[in-house]
Amino acid sequence: MNQADTNPNDPSELLEPAPGHSSLGRLERILRRGEFAVTAELNPPDSANPQDVYERAAIFDGWVDGINAVDASGANAHMSSVGICALLTRMGYAPIMQISCRDKNRIAIQGDVLGAAAMGVQNILCLTGDGVQAGDQPGAKPVFDLDCMSLLETIRIMRDNSKFLSGRKLTSPPSVFLGAAINPFAPPHDFRVHRLAKKIAAGAQFVQSQYCYDVPMFRNYMQQVRDLGLDKECFIMCGVGPLASARTAKWMRSNVPGVHIPDDIIKRLEGAENQKAEGKQICIDIINEVKEIEGVSGVHVMAYRQEEFVAEIVHESGVLKGRRPWKRESLPVEELAAARMDEIMEDPKFVPHEMAGAASETDSPG
Repeated sequence: MNQADTNPNDPSELLEPAPGHSSLGRLERILRRGEFAVTAELNPPDSANPQDVYERAAIFDGWVDGINAVDASGANAHMSSVGICALLTRMGYAPIMQISCRDKNRIAIQGDVLGAAAMGVQNILCLTGDGVQAGDQPGAKPVFDLDCMSLLETIRIMRDNSKFLSGRKLTSPPSVFLGAAINPFAPPHDFRVHRLAKKIAAGAQFVQSQYCYDVPMFRNYMQQVRDLGLDKECFIMCGVGPLASARTAKWMRSNVPGVHIPDDIIKRLEGAENQKAEGKQICIDIINEVKEIEGVSGVHVMAYRQEEFVAEIVHESGVLKGRRPWKRESLPVEELAAARMDEIMEDPKFVPHEMAGAASETDSPG
């Protein structure tokens, strides 16, 4: 019997250990039992307010199996991925912490891996990272001490061999599910499947692809993946996302590295009365096609500034087949605390702390 994707004692807690699993997280459990997984990307705030993270995460409640905490994508500064993960794990969400090699050396990265694992992060996505010239601070100093391959190897060594790259022993290794990114749509196309094989050899257990808007190209890629048997060694999640307009599609095609959008997609948007609605429907149609491709284990929804559509996209595509991913529920203790606070605030004898302090200062002698 397959274990559910929540801890029976406390839905917000990690799962019990399972044979052959690297982590105690829900995403790995869902993928290994053959369910079609759904993950989404959280747009990181330009803010130090934790509520901004919680509000963005709440949009995905009950619709996704993991939330990507982006690590300064596009070489632009936002709230850090490790900070977002700290907030998400505190609330019981299943984050996928992205680590970009652009900004930190191996010492800092290994420390972040241990810190993240200690906070309950179960999934790590390893990225080389965009060059600093792509962002709004091109004068920043790039690091690139590691790349995605060596980062995968580093974390795999920490997890499986219980040691740092220096050889120094770890007293408690990080139990994490390792991921990487793939781009089947960037030339040279024949090289892409071999690059996937290298990432798997380095330690990748799941991968998320760049946006897919060319299903025939992705289908051809997956045929090559199956020919090499790589679909049996790694869980492959296809990247999808709604397009806001034909203008947005053209801009992405010209300015976002690795994004391939065929002319027929742009023509379909241009011919639509409501381009945003059509962009959402295109995303749903693509999901319905790729979910039938052998070897595809899930989809990764990237709805930049359209996160409110994720639930509709997942629901209307029917990929969950009636399965309900984890949803944050208020704990009884939280409800009791909130009710008690309401009682206190409504009590006519209650004097707020600030007013009490002001009164004591006024009444004091001198």
